[in-house]
Amino acid sequence: MRKLWLILLLLLPVLPARAAGELDMNEYLYGHVGDAYEWHITTINEKDIVIPLPCIVIENGVHVFTLHHAAENGYTLNENGKLVNAQTGKRPIDISITKNVAGLLFDSILLVVLILLCARWYKKHDVLKEKPTGIAGLMEPLIVAIEQDVIKDAVGPEYKRFSPYLLTAFFFILINNLMGIVPFFPGGANITGNIAVTGALAVFTFLAVNLFGNKHYWKDILWPDVPLFLKVIPIMPVIEIIGMFTKPFSLMIRLFANMLAGHIMLLSVVALIFTSVALGPIMNGSLTVVAVLFGVFMDCLELLVAFLQAYVFTMLSSVFIGLAHQQPETETN
Repeated sequence: MRKLWLILLLLLPVLPARAAGELDMNEYLYGHVGDAYEWHITTINEKDIVIPLPCIVIENGVHVFTLHHAAENGYTLNENGKLVNAQTGKRPIDISITKNVAGLLFDSILLVVLILLCARWYKKHDVLKEKPTGIAGLMEPLIVAIEQDVIKDAVGPEYKRFSPYLLTAFFFILINNLMGIVPFFPGGANITGNIAVTGALAVFTFLAVNLFGNKHYWKDILWPDVPLFLKVIPIMPVIEIIGMFTKPFSLMIRLFANMLAGHIMLLSVVALIFTSVALGPIMNGSLTVVAVLFGVFMDCLELLVAFLQAYVFTMLSSVFIGLAHQQPETETN
């Protein structure tokens, strides 16, 4: 029983501020999965403990301030929680370090540190005489498995050209997915559940596919092997060109939707503790135990989803790149 209460204690930073009274589910859910100009840590005695983040806007010069001093600088938040000019209501150029940006920077630094620690081990040891240990021992099997079983098989003979990008994408998504599950600082930022981040990743894959595609790839798009009238009208080239954009679009939506849905499901389970207060202490206590147990189960499931989504993104990116490097079939007698 103590373990259950310990888990509940770890979940406190993502719990609603009011245990009693009506719970605003929209504010609760979207307040946690959305972006913010402050990093909310927890709430103690109805007082929010937050880390202020720099708001940086460009409008008649560059203005840097925290959200607490936004009004003093002539800015306020609109209904969508974005900074706008308090007088005109127009949005300035906003390059603020928001919660998602801060989480993205932290996770990126964490990934670089892990890779450098791994490289440091190989620099100081002879892999022919001893097996990797520590971070290197953890990273090597995963790197080899992704490169040999996913990238090499899907991309083909030129896989080494694209391995750096694809491995970086895999570990970048995995680290951000895992950190998003952690319910306390510096975790909890919904980075891969932000469509701007998944969209940027999809653009990189789009560029890797289309900038480095061979002649056969472009021939299949602009002049495919179909009846002449389908090419002259042109029906098939238009379909193929649309397909160039739908592939990365599917990558963006798949990662975004799965991670966002996972966060919302986990938060909804935790909310049972507070939405059941009006049912009485017996029902509330029973549902609290169920919510904690099911929350632990959902967290374990999210660990699997975090890996699977990184794997699927890397696999599909590898397949798309591989299709852009296929060689024309040669006729054999």
